Amino acid sequence: MPMRPLAVDRAAGVLLGEACGDALGVPYEMAAPPVGEAVMKGGGLGPYEPGEWSDDTQMTLCVAQVAARGIDLSSPDGLDAVAHAFTAWLDGGATDVGIQTKAVLTEAKGLSGRPHERLTRASKALHARTGLTAGNGALMRTPIVGVSALDDRAATARAARAIAELTHTDPLAGDSAVLWSEAVRVAVTEGRLDLAAGLDLVSAANAGRWGDWIEAATGAEPGSFGDNGYTVTALQDAWAAITTTDRGDGSAMHLQRGLQAAVRAGHDTDTVAAIAGSLLGARYGASAVPTQWRRMVHGWPGLRAHDLVELSVSTSVNGRRPGEWPSVASMGDPAIPALGVPHPIDPDIVLGTITDLARADELDVQAIVSLCALGLEDIPAAGMSARDHIEFWINDEEQEAANPHLDFVLDDASSALRQFRAEGKRVLVHCRHGIQRMPAVALRYAVDLGVAPELAERSIREALPGILGEGRLWHVAAHGA
Repeated sequence: MPMRPLAVDRAAGVLLGEACGDALGVPYEMAAPPVGEAVMKGGGLGPYEPGEWSDDTQMTLCVAQVAARGIDLSSPDGLDAVAHAFTAWLDGGATDVGIQTKAVLTEAKGLSGRPHERLTRASKALHARTGLTAGNGALMRTPIVGVSALDDRAATARAARAIAELTHTDPLAGDSAVLWSEAVRVAVTEGRLDLAAGLDLVSAANAGRWGDWIEAATGAEPGSFGDNGYTVTALQDAWAAITTTDRGDGSAMHLQRGLQAAVRAGHDTDTVAAIAGSLLGARYGASAVPTQWRRMVHGWPGLRAHDLVELSVSTSVNGRRPGEWPSVASMGDPAIPALGVPHPIDPDIVLGTITDLARADELDVQAIVSLCALGLEDIPAAGMSARDHIEFWINDEEQEAANPHLDFVLDDASSALRQFRAEGKRVLVHCRHGIQRMPAVALRYAVDLGVAPELAERSIREALPGILGEGRLWHVAAHGA
């Protein structure tokens, strides 16, 4: 399925948005809500490091690592692979496990048959004994299913329900997974938030109830639906957080407002914020996730923001494509000349091309801001810590749709430069060829330092003779959107 850059950005935002919501909610799980804004300070029930995600994202990554291989998630082989990943995670990586999920995964070890059949039987047995298998643990791990079959809503629904039923037999758990996965698919492909879009895909007996539950949550106060350990109320709290903070202007800031509201819903804060983050990420894209979150977010099995983007995008194109972004080892090109020019306003900002990535030691930089697509081995650059090498999503195209949050991203990139400089670091900022994106961010940085736009523009043109410096990117960098 051909995808425009905008759709790729949105697909990339699904796992990244979920992981950031998870890490933001971790410190407040089953605890007092934050005073002011929630921050990724760690702690929680883990306890977790600052920026570390919990079991919500961990289990989602079990699904994503299968989907990124291009395996049909609803097939027996796909379900076996997911079931195996869940079991391996429980035995070797889980920092926290829901009671219901742990019970099913543990009981399944003593059963015979294929991996997914063992889990499903254990799940049905638990439901038969207790009638209580509608926890939020299925909903939290299935948003990535929404990008596994972007042109086939029936396949999305089928996979979401099958993965939910591995541990959660109650039809409400499967319904919630179907609804949210379809909403993610719609957000990526159509750029709109519509949780009711999947009502025709849920179990017929519950379709009317789901319509009422969604309507009740739309624009409601998050946290007003009771215990959000239940899949229905978790969905309602996440949807309430999204809809009550939507100002209808398409602003990237909605992602941050929505996640803050999700955490304030209280109780199972990491799960509700993770669920909300996946859909907000699908709507607004990786480009809407702020620097301070992308810089910090990390977790099992040793992944960071760039890895989440690779998994999401690979899933959206039906599996990794050897030699192509985002799974290629490096995006470097020896034919592109290095640059390494000091910023005319701040010489401790070095202006470069992608070739300058390999020259971090030579340039004596301690941080890097990348404005172009990188390969898996490009980030972090040699000798650089993961927290000190940050990527930004900017396209060269003039059409507004290619960069829907251009002012936000330029401001965020400039903010990253200012933060690194405040930490005493010398910084390389680069794009691929050094002729559009990098000069634009250099211009925004100078303007943000208080330099008049005309003077900043003239200085950068003189420092970088031959740059294009025209069009929407340049104008927004100097004057704002």
